[in-house]
Amino acid sequence: MRDNNSDLLPCVNVEPTSEHKATVIWLHGLGADGHDFEPIVPELKLSPELGVKFIFPHAPVMPVTINGGYEMRAWYDIRDADLANREDKEGVRQSSELVKKIIESEIESGIPSDKIVLAGFSQGGAIALHLATRFDQKLAGIVALSTYLTIPESLSDEKTEANIETPVFMAHGSQDPVVPMQRGQYSAKVLEDNGFRVNWQDYPMAHAVCLEEIQALGQYFNKVLS
Repeated sequence: MRDNNSDLLPCVNVEPTSEHKATVIWLHGLGADGHDFEPIVPELKLSPELGVKFIFPHAPVMPVTINGGYEMRAWYDIRDADLANREDKEGVRQSSELVKKIIESEIESGIPSDKIVLAGFSQGGAIALHLATRFDQKLAGIVALSTYLTIPESLSDEKTEANIETPVFMAHGSQDPVVPMQRGQYSAKVLEDNGFRVNWQDYPMAHAVCLEEIQALGQYFNKVLS
């Protein structure tokens, strides 16, 4: 199977109950793994006719500076509590390349790029935003939950036109102590200033997801993949 390709990250796969026509690639947050969002799939209540396969990759294991160098699954190192200085830019780019290979593998298997959604929570959302805005083929959708835009200063030079019109679903908790909502709102503004179409939603929650958000996501997936 493609998913056992040694060039690809290990993944948790949730196959559709009907013919495979579309794919959602969903990236977990720091210290979690691909199983983290697996239980959400039935809660999205997607139409079986869409034929959506979910791929939940496991991030690489690496030492994380802010956690005393403890090794855990992470998409990039976090070096500082200050969001403006925290991300490891090289790590962001490396993980983006790893996820790009998964997208390309799905396209090679016969799924059109415009039937693929790239989604992520927290660190995973940061990778989703970084990669999708620079990806050279049109995606169906971009989902960024409780996250922020990494390396915002390079976006105007590195963005591609392919996903300028792709709807971006951004959601955040108003009581988030990990990634303050203001950082998410700033990220949404940078995206909009660069021409991207952002649908912003916020909920009275911490660094998490809630039922209302999952329901909104289900409607979003049903729309962009139909």
